[in-house]
Amino acid sequence: MRAFDRVVLIFNPASTGNASALAVELRDELQRRQPDLPVTLQKTEHAGHARDLARDAAHTGRPLLVSVSGDGGYNEVVNGAMQAGNDAVVCAVLPAGDANDHRRATREQPLVDAIVTGSVTRIDLLRLTVGGSAPTTRYAHSYIGLGLTPVVAVDLEKGGKESLKEALAVMRAFSRFRPFEIQLENGSRQRFDSIVFANISQMAKVATLSEDDGRPDDGRFEVITVKHTAKWRLLGIALKAALRGLGPQPSVREYSFTNLEPMPIQVDGEVMDLGAGAAVRIHIAHQAMQTLL
Repeated sequence: MRAFDRVVLIFNPASTGNASALAVELRDELQRRQPDLPVTLQKTEHAGHARDLARDAAHTGRPLLVSVSGDGGYNEVVNGAMQAGNDAVVCAVLPAGDANDHRRATREQPLVDAIVTGSVTRIDLLRLTVGGSAPTTRYAHSYIGLGLTPVVAVDLEKGGKESLKEALAVMRAFSRFRPFEIQLENGSRQRFDSIVFANISQMAKVATLSEDDGRPDDGRFEVITVKHTAKWRLLGIALKAALRGLGPQPSVREYSFTNLEPMPIQVDGEVMDLGAGAAVRIHIAHQAMQTLL
């Protein structure tokens, strides 16, 4: 028996990566190689729609939900699947965006081959909770970032994602970036330029976060911190990450803090706002999701 009873391809027709054509191509190839496997196309119509489509599809049976997108679209599909509470759901991503860190870091074979062979495995997710008695919960398949990471993401969204526009957006964000301060569980306050909680070893196309395995199924995540420093030093750290990697990083199962002023936080490719004084907890959801590698 297959690990999944049908395939649902969720795509954004306005994607910069031509998601519509890629979704149709994958459907046609699956119909050729697995004619008895039902495959449907579902296009998104607005931000957050992929989450709704995934949640609805995940309520019944054993679907394989394929996000034809970048990391942000895949984040919506993963969160929709987790909201459905069906442990039989399988999620995967076919890269069709500017940021495809998850697939790049975990790929072992072409997606269509993984679907045909049905090679399902389980991976961890990062679980973010914000607030007290009624917290907001979000899952991340790859990373959660504070500081420079979401600031750059916001400027990329405003400025566009073509190569020249990307470079200008990064330079603009870097020039006006300010450090942030958080209160740790022990009561101490620390100022940082960046914190990345990573479930994969690479992000941002070329930056190597850790030289360890950074396996997405080991029950731990890496914490890459950059305490506040001069901007020229921060730039040097960014270049080191891109060219040589940052070396071994500490790994944990949980990290909690209170943010002391409003700031953005990036969850995979999506940016959300944290209010001042919010209690934030990030912990590993060990092997919480089935996927294809």
